[in-house]
Amino acid sequence: MKLHELTSAEGSRKARKRVGRGIGSGMGKTATRGHKGQNARSGGGVRPGFEGGQNPLYRRLPKRGFTNRFRKEFAIVNLTELNKFAAGTEVTPEVLLESGIVKNARDGIKILGDGELTVQLNVKANKFSQSAVEKIQAAGGKTEVI
Repeated sequence: MKLHELTSAEGSRKARKRVGRGIGSGMGKTATRGHKGQNARSGGGVRPGFEGGQNPLYRRLPKRGFTNRFRKEFAIVNLTELNKFAAGTEVTPEVLLESGIVKNARDGIKILGDGELTVQLNVKANKFSQSAVEKIQAAGGKTEVI
């Protein structure tokens, strides 16, 4: 098989509908819009969610909850992910970003105690869970809130 012999699968490529190109095309004159009416006009049609004047769904449903503008969103890291570092390493948010464990630091990094830590590390983060602190110290490491 050569490059010039390649073809796409049967039915995978469909020609676009060319409307308003004469009577012989079968889609001329009204260009598939029907006769008159709101949708036949240029700029016609209704906005998304419009129900013909009936009270729309988004107005019928009650409003619930609110969004806290001051909420802090932390990037979470579990202890199992810290096992890839060598013993005695100082783990900081910058190191976690460089190593690819954290893609986006958001408002800070929180270390959670999921899994076991097998290496001794000095971990610096914005927040720690209580179980993470206990496990890091049990492995001989230190925690520091920055």
